Amino acid sequence: MNEILEIKELTKYYNSLPVLDKISFRAHEGEFISIIGPSGCGKTTLLKTISGLIKPTSGKMEFKDRPAEFAVKKGRFGFVFQDAVLLPWRNVLKNIELPLEILGNANSRKTPKDLLKIVGLEGFENYYPNQLSGGMQQRVAIARALAFRPAVLLMDEPFGALDEITRNHMNLELLRIWQAEKAVTSTIIFITHSIPEAVFLSDKVIVLSKRPARIKEVLDINLPRPRETEIKSSKEYFALVECLRKMLKTE
Repeated sequence: MNEILEIKELTKYYNSLPVLDKISFRAHEGEFISIIGPSGCGKTTLLKTISGLIKPTSGKMEFKDRPAEFAVKKGRFGFVFQDAVLLPWRNVLKNIELPLEILGNANSRKTPKDLLKIVGLEGFENYYPNQLSGGMQQRVAIARALAFRPAVLLMDEPFGALDEITRNHMNLELLRIWQAEKAVTSTIIFITHSIPEAVFLSDKVIVLSKRPARIKEVLDINLPRPRETEIKSSKEYFALVECLRKMLKTE
């Protein structure tokens, strides 16, 4: 796989408080990377810094061997927050159209209605956020993030507030969307507090230390794709979950 993103010694201070300490890793096209670590270690700060929402104190980010700022300006990064952050006075279709209204649709190859079909919400165009379940709201947020056909989709624990059954279903849906629509987005960087979720979804899991966050370990997830729920019963899956638990235990 070709390299798409390189993070080089990314460091972030809030005033005198160190949050990120020389974070370095590479992401490749078509790769699903999860980031896990202790609560409050700086995972969200890392994702927002990669996205350009926060400026780093030091370090570099390159997108296909060019400064990442150019990719950010061209809409090559999509972001899905912990909450769906939908505008309550706009219906589903209008919420998906919002970023295109603000920044134009130069990168878009899918219409908002196409994206609704991709995320399994065809027929809900005229519904408002308060008429949707939490899982459905997150589907709208994913569709909105895909509107620009981002090369890298950044997801900040998007299913953390969902019940276990809905969360497991959304994991499967995310893999379906990602695997079927790689022309829409190729690489996902995903924050989670759930070790089983990280193992089920990922090609690679980055384990962060307590704050200031450093990369403690990187674990390759060599489970076959496509993945279905049955893989969670395999010895290989259990071994990877246990390995990550041991990595986090000292934190």
